[in-house]
Amino acid sequence: MASAQDGAPERDTAPADPAEPERGCTHAVGDTAAAREGMVARLEEAGVLRLGPVREALLAIRREVLIPHAYVRRSPPGELPPRWDLLAWADPADRDELLALLHGGESVLIQHSGEQVLGRIPGPRSGGVITSMTSVVGMTAGLLQELDLRRGQRVLDIGTGAAVTAAIACWICGDRNVVTLDRDAHLTEAAQARLADLGYWPTAVTGDGAEGWPGGAPYERIFVSYAVPRVPHAWVGQLAPGGRAMATLSGTSPSWPGLAIVTAAADGRVQGEVRPVEFGHRPGHGFERLCITREFLGRIEAGEDTSRLVHTRTAPPPDDARGFWLALDHLYPGLVRNWGADHLVIGAPVCGSWLTARAGESGRWSLAAEGPRDIWEEIQSVAALWRAAGAPSVYRLHLGDHDQQWISAGSGTTELSWPLPGSDTADGEEAR
Repeated sequence: MASAQDGAPERDTAPADPAEPERGCTHAVGDTAAAREGMVARLEEAGVLRLGPVREALLAIRREVLIPHAYVRRSPPGELPPRWDLLAWADPADRDELLALLHGGESVLIQHSGEQVLGRIPGPRSGGVITSMTSVVGMTAGLLQELDLRRGQRVLDIGTGAAVTAAIACWICGDRNVVTLDRDAHLTEAAQARLADLGYWPTAVTGDGAEGWPGGAPYERIFVSYAVPRVPHAWVGQLAPGGRAMATLSGTSPSWPGLAIVTAAADGRVQGEVRPVEFGHRPGHGFERLCITREFLGRIEAGEDTSRLVHTRTAPPPDDARGFWLALDHLYPGLVRNWGADHLVIGAPVCGSWLTARAGESGRWSLAAEGPRDIWEEIQSVAALWRAAGAPSVYRLHLGDHDQQWISAGSGTTELSWPLPGSDTADGEEAR
């Protein structure tokens, strides 16, 4: 466990650019400030960031201090073993690329094969996998705005990673009010040191994310940066009256995530809802995720040319009917969407079944499919249930006794519902 230093003063105002540029740095503070301003401007233009404390925190927090090292993949897709370079802000030759990487808005790769984060030697790496990364800035900003962080709130940040959300919570709520938790001691150790470089001293804890951290409870806000199959009861129990917890809820497929929002009323009653969303966090440790491999895609493309086409005037629900797709993912698990295609392509990697659907002229659709699962029939079956329930875009999340959780919409004979797994799994954290 790495904890906050005793005696560190609590701040009434957040520091702006507290760290000086490194000696010999070719980028002045103004250059990094301009990079942050450009990142914020792009988020505003995209409609995911508005005026408020999250915006101000993104403008103030020096990302090159928080993330002084980042990986870049140098090998093309499919090349084995993969090749990586670890860039370092301390190296003038890396700064232009790293400055762009940190403020480009996409994920930043921060840990390779579970390595120690502090004291690494920059340079090339061969093989292995990336084991921690930041989340896309736009998604993080949108979620934190919805979380409605305020000064003085007690915050539990589960999934420390690069400590981006921990830093934002420190800036808004006050660093002594923040607890950040990760299962990887290398990440919490590095986060404690780098947050201190920014002038923040939150409590950094190494432990099982599913257990939360009762030592700092109760919390007005709980933010989770990795997907879970259910909401651990520990998180619910550690919410303060009037508190709110948010986490990505997902099945084995990454294609149709949901955002679980749990609120505790002043009288202690807890309510939950699940909102289908376009993007969500990656699954935590021990939570396997299905994927469509390039080999599988090749079989699908070849099969489209040889399979018998079926024509129908029944269209699949549109992509933005996310309530339907969330229900399909849970009622018929094991399906993955290929979002890179210009038409509907869904595969079931475990059994090798697949479906493609292309819109044609006069409202006709051309279907091609192979494998033991009838994916088109599964789609139409769930579509009928979803429409009967009122085509819900938000679902109720029931947090029952005896380890029972389920999702529902509608009522009576038209209720659409399904259970969630029966144990708190996936204790790992996905970094931000």
